[in-house]
Amino acid sequence: MHTLDMFRLDGRVAVVTGGAGLYGRPICRALAEAGATVVIASRDAAACQAAADGLACEGMSAVGMSLDLGDEASIRALVDRVVGDFGRIDILVNNAVTRHGMADLDKLTREGWEEAQRINATGLMLITQAVVAGMLAQGSGNIINIGSIQGAVGPHFPVYGSTGMTSPLNYTYDKWAMVGFTKWVANRYGREGIRCNCISPGGYGPGVAERIGENEFTENYRGLTPLGRFCGEDDIKGAMVYLASNASAYVTGHNLMVDGGWTSW
Repeated sequence: MHTLDMFRLDGRVAVVTGGAGLYGRPICRALAEAGATVVIASRDAAACQAAADGLACEGMSAVGMSLDLGDEASIRALVDRVVGDFGRIDILVNNAVTRHGMADLDKLTREGWEEAQRINATGLMLITQAVVAGMLAQGSGNIINIGSIQGAVGPHFPVYGSTGMTSPLNYTYDKWAMVGFTKWVANRYGREGIRCNCISPGGYGPGVAERIGENEFTENYRGLTPLGRFCGEDDIKGAMVYLASNASAYVTGHNLMVDGGWTSW
């Protein structure tokens, strides 16, 4: 196979959870640009369809669908609808995350902890379980989990300076667990033709700009990152297409850092 052809995703169906969000948008665009039919899924069905319409206007194949990862019936309904409409699911991107209930340990409540786990742990498990069942039946599949630098190293709290910002305990716990989840799925189902990998990006520049603009944290973050900048909108696209395509056919159980070198110090 020609090298560039190995990166094509023509004829494949991809489901992206949280697909209308900050990281979701470039992820969906990358998959669609590589030729996949992309199902953009989240609780905000209107935002998902708007994102899909934007891609369709450029000649790509995408559709928006409703998904609540806190509701098992919603998860099952999504999987059934995608399979009913397209016949299969080739790629699942577990990108959605909730930050509700997240806090430092001294401020964390049991209710907050359990709310985050309901989406970030239980929801992750349930949708992967539902999709893997079909992948086992078809003898192939590809799962890509979107982690974080907080799932590879501990939070560097001094980076926040005097801003009052923090990295909550729940988020670190969830992202470290996601890497273990990735390796378990990869090892258990590899011989059934299913691959599973993780992408762990660093701080996302457009997201930071939208939420907080410029402050002491942004200056510190750039200073502590070897490439001297935040992750840009295009930076995750190459990693996504690589792991979703035949270009990475012999790669599974891997956590790919896309962090500008943050974790390499």
